[in-house]
Amino acid sequence: MDRWQGKIAVVTGASSGIGAATAKALANAGMVVIGLARRIERVEALKADLEGSAKDRLHAAKCDVSKEEDILQTFRWIEEQFGGVDVLVNNAATFIKTKLVDTDNSEKLREIMNTNVMGLVFCTREAFQSMKKRSVDGHIVHINSIAGHSTALPNMNMYCASKYAVTALTETMRQEFKQEGTKIKITSISPGAVNTEMISQALRDSGAPLLEPKDIAEAILYAVGTPPRVQVHELTIKPVGEGR
Repeated sequence: MDRWQGKIAVVTGASSGIGAATAKALANAGMVVIGLARRIERVEALKADLEGSAKDRLHAAKCDVSKEEDILQTFRWIEEQFGGVDVLVNNAATFIKTKLVDTDNSEKLREIMNTNVMGLVFCTREAFQSMKKRSVDGHIVHINSIAGHSTALPNMNMYCASKYAVTALTETMRQEFKQEGTKIKITSISPGAVNTEMISQALRDSGAPLLEPKDIAEAILYAVGTPPRVQVHELTIKPVGEGR
């Protein structure tokens, strides 16, 4: 991580779970971190878990990534205040239990796609433009899911579709970054079940094996910390004993 010391990392969905663990890990690794979230006070509270100068390297920005205008305003602010983006972690996502055949779920389905897919696309676009304009060989990380590689998961219909989109978009973006003449890296990380607010209490109570958010944060540090010649394109991480 030496080459990222003092550089700017943006983490979406930084108020809890994987996003919170990642924001803290990157700040501890020496990066200046802007944590994006709707619950900005929870990002600010993460400073209590940091020591020394790492506290000063973590900043919070209110942003709902399901809204393009929020994203545009936030990335303009980041450019004005910090100069631009060097690393982006697209972590923000939502899971809403529903069925595609239900007749009253239109807004739920749109919310999933707007957050999990369009939010990721727009954040990546803005970060890429910031990197390219400054000739920065940056890194973009998508927090995908094993749901982006398998539909055999109960009650996760539109969530699976959104994560399959992330799988496809990762390769498309890699090709576009290359066509644009950049060496900007992109990585998709697909965890199995992680002990976050998105996991039901019933699953926790069942004793099913779970990853911890810090496990995914450590994988992000590994991918981002690879030498310039190395691109980790896809990582799948499962807890030992997971049945799927």
